[in-house]
Amino acid sequence: MREPAGRSTLSRCVSNLVAVLLIAATGCAPGQRVDLGDLSGNLIAAIAGEPDQLDPHKTSAYFSFQVLENVFDTLVEPDEDLRMRPALAESWQVSADQRVWTFRLRPGVTFHDGSPLTADDVVFSYRRIIDEHLTNVDRLSAVTEVTAVDPLTVRITVARPTPNLLTNLGGFKGMAIVQRANVETGRIATHPVGTGPFEFRGARSGDSITLVANDDHWAGPPRLNGVTFRFISEPATALSALQAGEIDWTDAIPTQRVTQLRNDDSLTLAVTPSNDYWYLALNHARAPWHDLRVRRAIAFGIDREAIVTATGYGTATANQLAIPPGDFWYTHYDRYRYDLDRARALLDEARAAGVDPPRRLDMLVTGDYPQTVTAAQIIADNVAPLGITVDIRTVDFATWLDEQNNGTFDMLMMGWLGNIDPDDYYYAQHHTDGASNAQRFSDPEVDRLLDAARAEPDRDRRKALYDRAATLIADRVSYLFLYNPAVVQAWSPDLSGYRARRDAAVRFRDASLNRDGLNRDGPP
Repeated sequence: MREPAGRSTLSRCVSNLVAVLLIAATGCAPGQRVDLGDLSGNLIAAIAGEPDQLDPHKTSAYFSFQVLENVFDTLVEPDEDLRMRPALAESWQVSADQRVWTFRLRPGVTFHDGSPLTADDVVFSYRRIIDEHLTNVDRLSAVTEVTAVDPLTVRITVARPTPNLLTNLGGFKGMAIVQRANVETGRIATHPVGTGPFEFRGARSGDSITLVANDDHWAGPPRLNGVTFRFISEPATALSALQAGEIDWTDAIPTQRVTQLRNDDSLTLAVTPSNDYWYLALNHARAPWHDLRVRRAIAFGIDREAIVTATGYGTATANQLAIPPGDFWYTHYDRYRYDLDRARALLDEARAAGVDPPRRLDMLVTGDYPQTVTAAQIIADNVAPLGITVDIRTVDFATWLDEQNNGTFDMLMMGWLGNIDPDDYYYAQHHTDGASNAQRFSDPEVDRLLDAARAEPDRDRRKALYDRAATLIADRVSYLFLYNPAVVQAWSPDLSGYRARRDAAVRFRDASLNRDGLNRDGPP
């Protein structure tokens, strides 16, 4: 699952503060930067919300992973084409029966505090996720044993062939290799210690997080002195700051401005097709949403096209399933349309079967993602003719996560980002035992198909299983899928070496700022 308040101004004054940025209330000329002292070469990146925490094994918030992408490493990692490549593991071998994977670690890798990375750290990281049943435990569901063969060799044994194991281990930083001491002292949530290209320096609640370059990173030192992530929830404010030269990068771009920005010489704009998707979910644990007829009534009672138009402004592709068109794993599905007569008929069927029709709908949204608020307003208008009043409840994202996890909602909207393998799109969200099945969907046939697909080595047979599972998930309204958005980002013309990625991972390790005095020695 991927994910506080607006600011009156982003103008920066010259001051003697060295570690963080201040928001000036008055008297500062637009475009000036705070004097950061030894951090004056930092890239200033504006993200749309504050991380809920910085423990990669426990958070599910995209705002957290935007930061953590630069702090932690995984055994393997996806390149720009989303093919898995060596990272902390320089090589690996798979047994003939596909049950034993052996990874050879890079020698000489250290954590940010100087302690060496060993196979024991890998074992500790994966056992922690498994034993404590943490957020991404689904990704290790096939693992029966993780052992350190020697200080630089890790052996992972799986119960069945697992064709997506590399993607599970390296697809995103939720599977980061963490340091035992950082976990056992409890500091990882607020002061993480990783092996990544940047080291955590400090945070100001409600304002910013600052990272500094890790000169000992295994891939070489970054060109930047560091990165300061500013929390700017209002896209218009972030865009204005970028155009004024007050920040260097942001993904908080108003989609309605994209067409205009294509010709704006003050910035570089990237609109990249993504593997993300946005959805609505009804809470099956609450009456009357446990009834399929009622859920289908809502599916026919909302105007998806209006939602897609109002939130994406031409940058999104409508889709009633999760996987985008053009992907090998895509399958076509178009059962639902905006049809109030069909919705009324389904509600009448439910009423005849003794199910009280819904009269109110609690819609959980967050201002940290403005598209959720926009969608809620459209839904309220859509279902009013059905006699349903929508109570829109707008909260900050941390509260949104708590409410979702506690099941205190009728409907919510959110997105899943960074998907690569089809398992990423469906298992955790729709399997009965899925770690992110907040809507409490349970269907034995879907479970069987998702379990079988996880273990199927033949690509075509695996696709057939996912096609059937995805169709049933939509038929039975686990989610009401809406659209696949583009990754929309913009940055200063002075920033080079950065690329917007389909998996929405924000990596600054190869970036540089082409302003006098801001580049460090090292390869471009």
